[in-house]
Amino acid sequence: MYGIVTRNEDETGWPEFDRGFYEVKDVSGRGGEPIVDAVNMVSCFGDNAAVRGDPSLAAINADGEPATRERPYFDWSYVCPTHERYREGLLETIADCAAAEPDVRLDDVGFPREGYCRCKRCDRLFEESSHDDRDEWREAVTTEFVEEAVDRIAGRSYLTLYPDPYPGHLSRRSGLDVDALAEVVDEFVVPLYDLDYGTTYWLESIARGFRSRLGGSYDPDGEPPSTPFSIELYAVDVEIENLQHATEVANRYAKDVFFGYDASQAAATIRRIRAEESDEGKTHRPDE
Repeated sequence: MYGIVTRNEDETGWPEFDRGFYEVKDVSGRGGEPIVDAVNMVSCFGDNAAVRGDPSLAAINADGEPATRERPYFDWSYVCPTHERYREGLLETIADCAAAEPDVRLDDVGFPREGYCRCKRCDRLFEESSHDDRDEWREAVTTEFVEEAVDRIAGRSYLTLYPDPYPGHLSRRSGLDVDALAEVVDEFVVPLYDLDYGTTYWLESIARGFRSRLGGSYDPDGEPPSTPFSIELYAVDVEIENLQHATEVANRYAKDVFFGYDASQAAATIRRIRAEESDEGKTHRPDE
């Protein structure tokens, strides 16, 4: 199946797409109303507007440095995942999305990077917990939030993963226990973004790595993971030929392929792929 990730409601209904993902809340903090006939998406702890409006929401490291987009290595600002009032608001938004359409996708779940968060609240909660290891505690915080979110999702639950399948990396970076989360959500989505896709060996390596990390066969024709994953490709201004090749690579390893933020390029790519598949299935007479 092919899908589109978009901020434009009408694009979710284009005939080329089997599934539409609509950003109800993105990392800018821009919010909108959930829609029907699409998977509503919520950026959970990435929120520029919230942190700009209340800097105390930001996750901080041991030196008190906030996880904001003004600092190196941060593309957007991150809210501390233990901030109870913010979490309650998120869960309400997720419930509203599920009420409009049963399937919901959770984006930007977890802690921003290694060493976060060391606010007084996180330090206190860690000390009060049964965990001796800070990374294990962060995993528990994140898994608990996802469990609470999925409890509010009547349909299929999607969770976006940072594109690093190496064992232990997602835990140390973001506090994500992939094995525990695989028992909670229905599907993972891995964004593998490039501005060109002139080469795709790296895409194949990461896709194969996730297939193995999630318990599937190393052989793409073998047993798939018990919790499936799909790949999201960046479509903005990417040449159709390159996007088509990237899609073909992604299709070898992932359940489905979704395209980000350029419905026209994505639709053109899908039409070309389906036309070629249809042509390959034809039987031609020798004189044709």
